[in-house]
Amino acid sequence: MDERLLKPYDPKETEDKIYKIWEESGFFNPDICIEKGVTKPDAPVFSMVLPPPNVTGNLHTGHALVLIIEDIMTRHARMQGKRTLWLPGTDHAAIATQSKVEKLLEKEGIRKSDLGREEFLKRVEKFAQDSHDTIVNQCKKMGASLDWSREAYTLDEKRNLAVRTTFKQMYDDGLIYRGHRIVNWDPKGQTVISDDEVVYEERKNKFYTFKYGPFEIATARPETKFGDKYVVMHPDDKRYLDWKHGQKINLEWINGPIEATVIKDKMIDMEFGTGVMTITPWHSHEDFALAEKYKLDKEQIIDKYGKLLGIAGEFAGMKINDAREKIVEKLKEKGLLVSIDENYINRVATAERTGGMIEPQIMLQWFIDVNKKIPSRENKSLKELMLEPVRDGKIKILPGHFEKVYYNWIENLRDWCISRQIWYGHRIPVWYRNNEIYCDIEAPKEAGWTQDEDTLDTWFSSGLWTFSTLGWPTAVKTIAGKPEKTGDLKTYHPTTVLETMYDLIFFWIARMILMSQYIMGEIPFKNVYFHGMVRTADGKKMSKSLGEKATDPLDIIKKYGNDALRMAMIVGNTPGNDLKLNENDIRGYSKFANKIWNASRFVIEQTKDLDISNLPNLDEEDKINEKELEDLIIEISKEMDEFRYSIVAEKLYHYFWHTFADIIIERSKKKILENKNADSAKAILYIQLTTLLKALHPFIPFITEEIWLILSTINKKLLLVEKWPLDNSKNRIDD
Repeated sequence: MDERLLKPYDPKETEDKIYKIWEESGFFNPDICIEKGVTKPDAPVFSMVLPPPNVTGNLHTGHALVLIIEDIMTRHARMQGKRTLWLPGTDHAAIATQSKVEKLLEKEGIRKSDLGREEFLKRVEKFAQDSHDTIVNQCKKMGASLDWSREAYTLDEKRNLAVRTTFKQMYDDGLIYRGHRIVNWDPKGQTVISDDEVVYEERKNKFYTFKYGPFEIATARPETKFGDKYVVMHPDDKRYLDWKHGQKINLEWINGPIEATVIKDKMIDMEFGTGVMTITPWHSHEDFALAEKYKLDKEQIIDKYGKLLGIAGEFAGMKINDAREKIVEKLKEKGLLVSIDENYINRVATAERTGGMIEPQIMLQWFIDVNKKIPSRENKSLKELMLEPVRDGKIKILPGHFEKVYYNWIENLRDWCISRQIWYGHRIPVWYRNNEIYCDIEAPKEAGWTQDEDTLDTWFSSGLWTFSTLGWPTAVKTIAGKPEKTGDLKTYHPTTVLETMYDLIFFWIARMILMSQYIMGEIPFKNVYFHGMVRTADGKKMSKSLGEKATDPLDIIKKYGNDALRMAMIVGNTPGNDLKLNENDIRGYSKFANKIWNASRFVIEQTKDLDISNLPNLDEEDKINEKELEDLIIEISKEMDEFRYSIVAEKLYHYFWHTFADIIIERSKKKILENKNADSAKAILYIQLTTLLKALHPFIPFITEEIWLILSTINKKLLLVEKWPLDNSKNRIDD
C-alpha cells in the first residue's frame, strides 16, 4: 500500500504540494489544455472573470466564498471538456487604497501634500503591490484554479489604454460632458463620490419646526437654511390654495428680513410635517432638481470642509455641527422656534470609504449622460442599453428577484459623476490651454497644455473588466472593412457567468452592462450569480473588530484544511442568501475528509490487483448500486448546470457517507471476506470510488486529487482534467 495511506490525511502536508502540481501542469490555461490534448479546439467555451479584489489588504471570508463558488464552476466546466478560462486580477480601488496609505503616512507625521503627487503615488503603488502579492498567495492557498498567465490589474497599462479609448469615444459621442451639477461631496475624503458609494445610516437627531413668515417649516439641519428664499407647497394642498405660484412674501429670518418666493410643485409630500418646505438648491439633490426646473437662484452655504460661508454672517467659518445649536438659539430669541422633537430618526448620507457625512455641493465635474440618444446604438440611451438585455432574457440574474431591484435602480438613474479629486487612479485624459479643451487617447504634442488634475471613478475602469482583460481595444481589427474581434476577445466574450456579491448590482454589474453594451455592442456575460454575505454563527457581519478568528480564511485552512472550509461554505448556501459560518460545521467537514481518506484506503487496498481495463461483471446487487449512482450523477449534473451547488454538495456528502461508506463498503467487505461474488464487490468499489472522486473534485479538490494520484494505475491524467462522470465525450479527446 502507498505509504501516504498508512497515516491520517494531513491537509497541511498535501495542499501546497497539490497546488504546485496543478500550476506546473499548465492546465489552468485553456490553451495548454488544447495543446496537451485534454480539450478539443472546437469545444464549447466557459469563461468568467474574477471580481477583482481591492489591493487594500488581505482577503476575508467574503472573498473566500467568491473563490470557492467560482472554483467549483471552473473545475466543473473544465471536467466537462469545455475551453475553460477563469481570468484573475485585482482592483486599484482608488479612494480606498489612497485612504489606507494616507492613514499610514499620518502615523509617520506626513501628509500627502508634503510628498507631492509623484512621490505619493510611488508610496501608494508600493502598498498596492504588496497587497497584490498577499492576495495572489491567498488565492492560491484557497486552491483557485485561475489562469495566472492572463492576470490583469485595473490600473495597469493595458487597462489604462482601454480607459482612455473609452473616455475618448464617449466624449466624441457627447455622452461625457463637463458641467456644474450637484454632486455628493465627502468633506472627510475631500472628493466627490457616486450615488452608489453613499451609505445611509439611521441616526437619532433633533427635528426643529420654525416660523417662516406665515408658514411653519421643519428641518433636521437648520445650518443649511441661510440661503432659503423659496417656500414650496403642493398645488393641491387645500391648506394653501390662497397662495399663488411666484407670489412674493417678506419675512424675518436668521440674519434679518428677506423676500421669499412661493413655489407650487407636486414633488411636495403633503403628509410630511406641515406640507410646506423651504429649499436649499446648492446642498440637496432634490432641491437642485426643483431649482433647475424653475430656474431658481442657487447659493453655496457650506464649503468643502464642512464650514459655513460668509452668507451665514456671524456664524461664518464655524463647522456646521458647532453652529447648529447657536443658530437655533438665535431663531428662538427672534420668536421663530416653534418646537423641537428630540427623538427624530432620519437617514444620514455618509461616505462608504471614509465614514464622513456627505455634503452635496454644486461643482464643475465630469459626467456621463445616461439619457442621451446614441446614433451608433440605434438611437438608444445608456439607460435603455442597460435595461434591454435583462428584460429580453439575454442576461439571466440568479436569484430572479434581483431583476426588479435592477430595473428600479436603472429607471431612476441620474447622470454618473465620474471625476474624483484624488491622485491615485486613471487620470482624466483631458488637457486645457487658455480657453481650449483637448481630449484624446494620447497627450497633445504642443507645449502649454495642462492635464486635468482629477482621476476617474474606480468603477469606470472596473466597468470595462470583461472585455479589457481579454485584449480590447487592440484585440479588435478591421477585417473586410468591418471591426471584428480577435484572439481571446473573440473566443471568450461575452463571458459565461459573472459571480459576485449581491450588493455589487449597482456598483459593478450595471456599469459592466453599460460599458459592454456601449463599447462592444453586446452583453458582458450571459448569467449573473449573486451570493450572499458571510456572517458569524449568530448572524453578525464578519469583521475583524469582532475578534472573529473565522474572518481570515487562511487561519481556518491551517486548522481544518481547505476542503473542509469549502464544504462548510457551500452546503446550505443558496444564491442571494446570507451564509452563517459555524466553526462546528467546518470541523464536521474535516471529519468528512477523513471519512473519504479512510474509505479510499480500504478500496485501494482491496482493488490493487484489479484489472481496470477489463472489470468483472457485477452481480445483481452491485448492478443496483451502479444504477443508483448513475441516477445520482445524471441528477446532479443537471443541477450543476443550473448553479445549484449547495444541493449537489449535500447530495454527494450524504451519498458518500451514508450509502457508499456505510452500506456498499460494508456489504463488499462481507463478500470479499466470504469470497462470495468478491470480484463484483471489488469492481463496484472501484467504480463507486472513482466516480465519486470525480463528482466531488470541484467541491473538495485537494483530497480528491491526492487520492487520484495514489491510484497510480489510473492516473493517466490529473483529476483536474479528468472527464466529468456524465458522458461528455463529444467535447473531449479521449486517450
